[in-house]
Amino acid sequence: MKLFFILISAMLINNLILSRFLGICPFLGVSKKLDTAIGMAISVIFVMVLSSTVVWFIDALLKAWNIEYLQIVAFILVIAALVQFVEIFMKKASPTLYEGLGIYLPLITTNCAILGIALLNAQLEYNFLEALVNAVGASVGFGLALVIFASIRERLEFADFPKPFVGMASVLITAGLLSMAFMGFRGLVKM
Repeated sequence: MKLFFILISAMLINNLILSRFLGICPFLGVSKKLDTAIGMAISVIFVMVLSSTVVWFIDALLKAWNIEYLQIVAFILVIAALVQFVEIFMKKASPTLYEGLGIYLPLITTNCAILGIALLNAQLEYNFLEALVNAVGASVGFGLALVIFASIRERLEFADFPKPFVGMASVLITAGLLSMAFMGFRGLVKM
């Protein structure tokens, strides 16, 4: 039951983008089209789950050797290597998606959401299974927020706005409203 609560909490209640405000750059940059948002969501899910798995073992080694101060450096190196793997794979498998994601694909390396989950798993001292479930929930929640926002943005392209709200203003207002909607999931937890 604890694993289910970790999954739902990471996905909805503590959504990385809409509740913790991590990973805003790809959220705003890649969400113009649904296709690129889905591609980015899949990439983030892959990198976040795999990096959390590898990082859990590295964190255990760092703690065993009493060199926890190297956590961030080690975590970033693992994440960067995995992003390079995803980038090479995507360039060969789907060149159009690779071009559509543009600069945002290599920026997954510096995506604070991926590093944030790795550090959060270490800070909360999750065991391997809990860390894996937390990474899956957080990455699916990231993808869910990204896809919902991209769907809304595609529809807003054809909406008639007053002149001051055209462009980034409508995007930021929509992001704020979506964030408020996700904050409603906080009612799932007893306070």
